This record gives sequence, C-alpha cells and structure tokens, in this order.
Amino acid sequence: MTALPTQLAGGDLALATHALCKRYRGTIALHDVGLMVPEGAVYLLVGPNGAGKSTTIKILLDLLEATSGSAEVLGLDPRRSAALVRANVGYVPEQLSWGYGWMRVGRLMDHHARYFPSWDREYAARLSRVFDLRVKQRVGTLSKGQGRRLHLALALAHRPPVLVLDEPTDGLDPVMRDDTLGALIDHLAQTPTTVLLCTHHVAEFESLADHVGVLRNNELCAQMSMESLIAGLRHYRGVIPEDWAGKGLFAGTALRRTTSRSEIDWTVWGEEADVMRELQRSGAAIRESAPLSLHDATLAMLNPRESLRT
Repeated sequence: MTALPTQLAGGDLALATHALCKRYRGTIALHDVGLMVPEGAVYLLVGPNGAGKSTTIKILLDLLEATSGSAEVLGLDPRRSAALVRANVGYVPEQLSWGYGWMRVGRLMDHHARYFPSWDREYAARLSRVFDLRVKQRVGTLSKGQGRRLHLALALAHRPPVLVLDEPTDGLDPVMRDDTLGALIDHLAQTPTTVLLCTHHVAEFESLADHVGVLRNNELCAQMSMESLIAGLRHYRGVIPEDWAGKGLFAGTALRRTTSRSEIDWTVWGEEADVMRELQRSGAAIRESAPLSLHDATLAMLNPRESLRT
C-alpha cells in the first residue's frame, strides 16, 4: 500500500508552489508545500484554522513573502510580476477589510473597474442583482454577508482566468449560499477559469471540485483528483474472528480504524482489490466496501484516529 499522494501527474499548472515555507520567528506557518493546481480545474484546498490555507494564498498573490521556496501563477513569479498576477486573478479574501469604507457600493465597483480593462459592466450589473447589492449603501456599513457578496461580484466581473476564493460562502444565509453557488456554476460554464477555493464547507462544492488538497499541521498531507479520491479512499466494514491477528494491517494508510472484538470499521487508502485481499487473508469477512463523500474523506484525512471497542 502506498501513502496518500501529494503529487499530480502531467498537465499544465495554473498555480503552483515549490517547497514553500513560511515561518514567523519560532512558529511554522507552512512547511515544504508543493501545491499543484491544474489549468482549468476547480481545486479545493481544505484544512483546519491555522493550517496555512490563507498564508498560501497570500504568498501566491504577493501579499506575503515566503521564508523559502517559490510560487507561480500562470507561469509568473508573484514577487517579480505582482501587478500582472493580480490583474489576472479574482480574489475573495477570508477577512473583509475595506480601504474605502466611506465609498458607496456602486462607486467602489466603478473604481475597481478602472483597474481591469476586461471589466464587463453588463455582467457586473447582473451580479449586483443576483447578489442583491445595494449600490447606494456605504461599504463600511455592510454586514459580513453583504461584504462577501460584494467581494464575489468584484472578483467575477472582470472574468479573470484565475479565481482565488477564500471561504467565499462564509457569512451567507442558506438562500444566498445557494444563489452564490449557482452564480459560480454559471460563471464557470461561460468563462474558462481556474479556481483555487479554500473552504470549510466542502459538501457545498463537491459537485464542482476536480481536485482536492489537504493541509494538516502546516504541511500538504494529500493532493489528488476527485477520481483518485473516490477510487482510493474507502470505508470497510467486516467481521473478524476472536484474537484476530490483523489489527496492525495498513500502517500509514488506514486513516481511521475502529476495532471491536468481532468487527472492524476502517477507512483505508489503497486499491480496493488489494485492501480486500489483505483483509481476507487475515481472516476478516468483509460485509461492506464503499467510497466516502468528500466531507467524510477530508475529515478522515484531516483527523486520522484509531479506537478499540470492547
């Protein structure tokens, strides 16, 4: 059995990092991260708070300097071509920070449009309606959800080749979450775009995702296509004999193992046929083998654990 993959094979990359590290004095924020986002993909980057997701994004956009390693966006070095990189990226930050709080929403959108020759005014107006933006409201008075919707409109309206979305549905009510997902689906259908999306709400984006990366303890512990994830990470239930000798199977690839005197309930990474063969050789009678939802799969990768039940 092989460990969880951290490399993607072949194809052009729209965003990438190489041995990326970030330290704050004695604190490690990122360690040796090799992110690979294929061109045209929707890539979900998941991890707990503090794992380094926002730090990675800020380095890609030259909003933060790496301690070591490098980054690329559309083949450009963000440190050398920061303005050109940002011109080709639609960015929704995790933290809403307005430098123009005194502006009204419509004025801010007009101001933003001047920096992007590809700004689509008709599309911006449509997004304003979809997101129920109040163009005469002052930006500094917006709620978190209203601010998130404004950021999304600003990110999408110039139809950039890359979208970097950090918790894009955070603060939105269920109806607006649904409207936002619909707007993003429509955008991707009409505009060739690569999406790097950080979120805790992975289930919302399962139907869109092509690839997933998992940051844990400030390292990239897994990176793979959705097809590989569905095929390679599975849930196994089975019956075992008394004094079963297979409790140590799949060291390093069994992410979750709950074992009782007579049953196993395991989540294992590997080819299904290989896993089944090893379990059966050990004396286990497998009753179920099933793929995981994206939510359950990321939870298993983020929080591997083992428990024994009597």
